[in-house]
Amino acid sequence: MAKTFNDIPLIRPETPLLDTIENTFHLRELDEDQLLELADELRAYLLFSVGKSGGHFGAGLGTVELTIALHYILNTPHDRLVWDVGHQAYPHKILTGRRDEMPTIRQAKGLSAFPKRDESEYDTFGVGHSSTSISAALGMALASAMNGEDRKTVAVIGDGAMTAGMAFEALNHTAHTDANLLVVLNDNNMSISHNVGGLATYFSKIWSSRFYNTIREGGKKVLRSVPSAATFVRKTEEHLKAMVAPGIVFEELGFNYIGPIDGHNLPLLVQTLNNLKTLPGPILLHTITQKGKGFAPAEADPVGYHALNKIEPKNKPKVAVSQPSAVVTPPKKKYQQVFGDWLCDMAEKEPRLVGITPAMCEGSGMVEFAKRFPDRFHDVAIAEQHAVTLAAGLACEGIKPVVAIYSTFLQRAYDQLIHDVALQDLDVMFGIDRAGLVGEDGASHAGSFDLTYLRCIPNMVVMTPSDENETRQMLYTGFIHKGPSAVRYPRGTGPGVTIEKEMATLPLGKGVIRREGNHVAILNFGTLLPAALEVAEQLNTTVADMRFVKPLDTGLINKLAEKYDLLVTLEENTTQGGAGAAVSEHLACEGIVVPMMHIGLPDLFVEHGSHQQQLASAGLDVPGIQQAIEQRLGEIKNIHDAVS
Repeated sequence: MAKTFNDIPLIRPETPLLDTIENTFHLRELDEDQLLELADELRAYLLFSVGKSGGHFGAGLGTVELTIALHYILNTPHDRLVWDVGHQAYPHKILTGRRDEMPTIRQAKGLSAFPKRDESEYDTFGVGHSSTSISAALGMALASAMNGEDRKTVAVIGDGAMTAGMAFEALNHTAHTDANLLVVLNDNNMSISHNVGGLATYFSKIWSSRFYNTIREGGKKVLRSVPSAATFVRKTEEHLKAMVAPGIVFEELGFNYIGPIDGHNLPLLVQTLNNLKTLPGPILLHTITQKGKGFAPAEADPVGYHALNKIEPKNKPKVAVSQPSAVVTPPKKKYQQVFGDWLCDMAEKEPRLVGITPAMCEGSGMVEFAKRFPDRFHDVAIAEQHAVTLAAGLACEGIKPVVAIYSTFLQRAYDQLIHDVALQDLDVMFGIDRAGLVGEDGASHAGSFDLTYLRCIPNMVVMTPSDENETRQMLYTGFIHKGPSAVRYPRGTGPGVTIEKEMATLPLGKGVIRREGNHVAILNFGTLLPAALEVAEQLNTTVADMRFVKPLDTGLINKLAEKYDLLVTLEENTTQGGAGAAVSEHLACEGIVVPMMHIGLPDLFVEHGSHQQQLASAGLDVPGIQQAIEQRLGEIKNIHDAVS
């Protein structure tokens, strides 16, 4: 029985057994009866380390026993263990030589929040997006067979990842191969869920046993000569399994289905995996786990405890900050809250509005909308492609869908965006969340490319608000616009500007001058505007808030090109094909020659850290922007001096 905690320990717990585990070879030296003690220590240490660092929480607590059993039975890292998403993989990191580094997770120069190939030989596949594990593991299994290598390959999929079409595409293909692939479905009620009963557990033990499978395979050979008998036996087996297990769909696909079994029953897991590791062909083991297992608050609220902020000591002394008693600073709103408030306000005015999200209701700020307008809210689970084409179908019938989707997840539905929405010029609006760098979640979740991949699509309107109020007004503008539109905004809070309750459309494709200066004009796209204005004060430059990437304010660009010695574009998006590239393309088409400089994300994946650390590393903080402009001005001066 797993030990249950009500509080997160602020002092490192005593973990004498866990402290002896530096790799999985040490784990496999333990006696089987020591594994339950190890599970308790691992859960306690996981609670402590995530409390110190913050990070994904509930899913890892639910995979403690499963992780121990997998590494105990498999010969990792020789055997390949592929995790899906990575939310589940914190216990895996602890057992594979990274225990003492866990408090650094998601911090600059620390451990990644997700499995990462260059971090450990145990991380066989880098993840972050969901539903990739079965495809990747199948590729590894097929490659092992081609190379004549004797190894087991296991994919662990769960935490909602089985809801995505890619997972079923991989299952379908796997069944048409003879790959020795074990898929472990970690069912924690966030994907598919069935009760675990004694009868199901009993039959699972039988179906995973060597005796049963020897008879099963031998019987197939004998009965091949008697087709009618073979058919009868197969149908009987299927119906027996269907009576006590939800696995008939997997059996029909061609998998040997085992389960469901209790994913917290460590002896049962060890016995079952030991039986399965030598069985050939595609096998699916269905385990039932509880997200947040062992921590009572997370068991009660698995969604709320999906991730955890860093825990500060309750008795930590507070530093008093004196402020004038008359000054009350209202809290800054997160962009997700700005979106959620606008969505509710707009839904009150417009009955045609329908909100769609691919499993990001809480993250995208749609909880209140879902409560108030349940008939007009669709959470389609982790199915980004379906979300976009669903919106297209709604638009065909006169509904106005608003798709709230992370920038990095919209990449997964790019064909649907082009083929199903833009090509047909359908009236769909996209609220693109997590645009730009996202801090501790790192490169896999960064919205680094949306301006690039959106602006090349015909019929699209692409907007880049610089603050909370512009976000609200652009969302309204995009909703009123007839055709595909997108408003991209970042994670976190805005600069704290006043948000106007009244909604008004902005002139399509028109920017505004925020500051007048000399010699240099900064063309800002998005929420780096405060940094642009601060640099402008130091260098006395002009700042234009461009607002729209598509259509561009070409008239404003032409005027700035005539007046200034240097045009600097600024965006939290890759400079390759981004907003700055759009400005250069326009000027080239017009035959206008002016010195240009594009400041944005470099041609590399920015590693995890705080958002401010990431901006600094990319040269997108105030010192980096100012230094880059001053350097370019110096180069231009040297050229002029050389010519003269």
